[in-house]
Amino acid sequence: MQDGLSGAPEPEPLIEFVPQPRSSSERLPASDYQPRSSSERLPASGHHPRSSPEPPAGSDHPPRGSPEPAASGPRAPVRAESLDRQLSLFGVEAAPPAPDDLEGLLAGPGEVVRMGGTARVSVVVDELWRARVLVREFALRRLAATCVRTAGEQIAVRTAYSTTLAPLAAAWLHGAGKMPPRGFGLDGRRLRLWVVAAGAPDELGFVLRLDGTDEPAWRLIGVALAAIGVPPVLLSPNTGGPAYRISGRKRLSRLSELVGDAPLGTPFGAWPNRDEAGRRDASHG
Repeated sequence: MQDGLSGAPEPEPLIEFVPQPRSSSERLPASDYQPRSSSERLPASGHHPRSSPEPPAGSDHPPRGSPEPAASGPRAPVRAESLDRQLSLFGVEAAPPAPDDLEGLLAGPGEVVRMGGTARVSVVVDELWRARVLVREFALRRLAATCVRTAGEQIAVRTAYSTTLAPLAAAWLHGAGKMPPRGFGLDGRRLRLWVVAAGAPDELGFVLRLDGTDEPAWRLIGVALAAIGVPPVLLSPNTGGPAYRISGRKRLSRLSELVGDAPLGTPFGAWPNRDEAGRRDASHG
C-alpha cells in the first residue's frame, strides 16, 4: 500500500525518536514515562527507602523491615471513584505494550507497507500533539519513528522498517488493500492508539475515523468494537465519515475505561471522558 509519501522529495523530519535498546529482561513501562528500576523506585512518601535512618535504640518505632502493626477499627470504605479508576486502567494495563498494538492504527486510517522481510506502519494525523504522542507510544514498543509534513500540511507519523512489524503486514495486507485478519480483536491498548491518531468528540459522542479506501474492512472493525462493549454507528462519507461514532453514556464510559487517561499533551476536551458523557446525555435528555 502507498503511504502518500512516495514519489516526492523527503521533507525534513519534524520529530525523530530512536529509542535506546533495553535489555530483554527489562519490562516495558506502561505509561508515557520511563520508570525507575525496581531498586530505585520511590515509594509513595517520596523518600528513598535507603535514605531513611534506623530508629534510635529504645524508641517506640519498630526496626526497619519489621511488619507494620495491624490497623485497629473498621477499614475505610473503598470509594466509587477508586473503583472507576481501577476499571479505567484495566483496558490499557491488561498487557504490556507490544508491536501488535499497532493493529489499532490499521483499524483506523493507518497503513502498512512491506520491504523485503521488514514492514513499516504509518498514519497521517492533523495535529502535532497526536504525532508527539504516537512517537512516544512507538518508543514504548521499541520502534523508532519519524514525522514529516505532507503536501496537505498534515503530519505523517511512520515507524522505521522493522522485522518486528513483518507479521503485522503479512496478516493485514491482501492484494492492494488491507483487511483485518481472522480472529481480529480490539483491546484497550489498540483502541488507545486509534483514539490518539484519529479520535475526536462531536456533539453526539466520540468519533473514530476510518480508512476511506478500505470499505470492505469496516464491518469487521465495527464487530470488533461491539465485542469490547462499545457498539458503534457507521457514518458514511456523506454524513461526515467514513467513521464510527460511539454514543450514549454507558458506551462512552466504557470507551473511557478502555483507553485510560489522556496522554501527556492532549488538549482539553479531546479525549474520551466519562464525566463529559454524563453531561452530554443530560443535555440531550
